[in-house]
Amino acid sequence: MSELLPSSDLGELKNTCRHIRYKLVEVSSQTKTPHLASCLSAVELLVGLYWTRLIHFPDAPTHPDRDYFLLGKGHAASLLYTVLAYRGFFDVSRLLEHGSDDSPFEEHPGINAPAGVEAVSGSLGHALSIAVGMAKAAKIKRLANHFFVLLGDGELNEGTIWEAAMVGAANNLNNLTVMIDFNKLQGTGRSCEILALEPLEQKFMAFGWCVHRINGNNITEVVAALGTTDKTARPVAIIADTIKGAGVSFMEDDNNWHYRIPTQEEFIDVADELGFA
Repeated sequence: MSELLPSSDLGELKNTCRHIRYKLVEVSSQTKTPHLASCLSAVELLVGLYWTRLIHFPDAPTHPDRDYFLLGKGHAASLLYTVLAYRGFFDVSRLLEHGSDDSPFEEHPGINAPAGVEAVSGSLGHALSIAVGMAKAAKIKRLANHFFVLLGDGELNEGTIWEAAMVGAANNLNNLTVMIDFNKLQGTGRSCEILALEPLEQKFMAFGWCVHRINGNNITEVVAALGTTDKTARPVAIIADTIKGAGVSFMEDDNNWHYRIPTQEEFIDVADELGFA
């Protein structure tokens, strides 16, 4: 059994992000699974979390001393699976099972999800509510676990998010951190043109949260923000300004890649851009 503790080597973390981006594009191209751009925008957020902050035990995924990560934007399942594979929960080769018949690697994490997945997230808007309940229970039991949630900005359209935000602050759940992948796009268009999300910091602050706004595609800023999550008496919201499709030049801020699958030729272009040719 092994507990994976923090790493502070920013160069290594940047290289890990590069490898994960390459693997995400490879898996999407070969398995024909969508939502690639939604995964790419959040790479630094999950690398920062799993490599520097989250206590986890790949050899014992249900260890009682672990921290918990819940994926709200379930369509980014491929990113979660890839991070878990690179952290040793299962072999990286299994990522090519993504989306195949009877595979545990579903397009949204399901009830038969692989080791390391803490919650079903086929329907958006529920992960924060689940985490609030888990964090409150941990407080009652005087447990040290911390609960992290990744939400998409489009997911903030769901009213349950704001109910959970009120409950989390009212109960002083300083063992709860939410990261918002604010990539400015959702399935049908620009997020702030569909609903008025801004001013997002002031909204969470008004609800009683400790708020940080960062460049979510800058691993240095991500690591710094995550380093504050055990130093407050309130729940923490990290609003991460990101670019949908980040790290692949011809996918960035192009909402066609919400569903598009890269061709073999495009995969070769990505391999060249990321230094894997």
